[in-house]
Amino acid sequence: MHTDIHTISLVIPVYNEEENLPELYRQCREALEDLPYAWEILLVDDGSTDTSLACIKALAAADSRVRYLAFDRNHGQSAAFAAGFAHAGGEVIVTLDADLQNDPADIPRLLARYAEGDVDMVIGWREKRQDTWVRRGASRLANAIRNALTGETVRDTGCSLKVLRTDLARRLPVFTGMHRFLPTLMKMHGARVAEMPVHHRPRTRGVSKYGILDRAWTAWWDLLAVRWMQHRHVSWRVRETNLPPTP
Repeated sequence: MHTDIHTISLVIPVYNEEENLPELYRQCREALEDLPYAWEILLVDDGSTDTSLACIKALAAADSRVRYLAFDRNHGQSAAFAAGFAHAGGEVIVTLDADLQNDPADIPRLLARYAEGDVDMVIGWREKRQDTWVRRGASRLANAIRNALTGETVRDTGCSLKVLRTDLARRLPVFTGMHRFLPTLMKMHGARVAEMPVHHRPRTRGVSKYGILDRAWTAWWDLLAVRWMQHRHVSWRVRETNLPPTP
């Protein structure tokens, strides 16, 4: 059992999601209220050009458990996650998207699996994905290629709903596209990873920030970079030392 869990940090990148934020907050609060942990919601505004930041500030003013970071401009989802990992106050991080396609009601199940203590990360896979057949097909192909090159068996690395150990998350290399390879990068640092089916909902407000072809080429280069890191990764275990424990 993980007995060192005191606070859960939800890390949520936000880019032009003004229509979704009040409902996202309500659903997250409802999902977390009965958990035996303190919690916070850390919203990372990724240079939104709508009123998302104003909405975030209003939520933070009404509830001290809502915290936020606001970028100077759009830096991308990987940067938003990395900033959230660096500033999270909890021992455990939960990641999800702000578009309401992830269901916050799944969070307690993923946390319960994590709390069993035999894993360091739990990732959701969208069992019944509510997207067009084109997006579903492109995702399956991308997952197959990614798994073939990295030696993984991850069903759905594109699902943002994940639970991970904060101290390991802070050790991950940061690069554009990092968020697509979180399970692989976590394993490189010794993490044990489990998968669980989660709900997926159609987008009803706002506009998707990603196309299919616009990220295929960069995703390919990211994949090659991750494969290189796997091959060249250095790790060690200290057998004994007289150094004091690190803080």
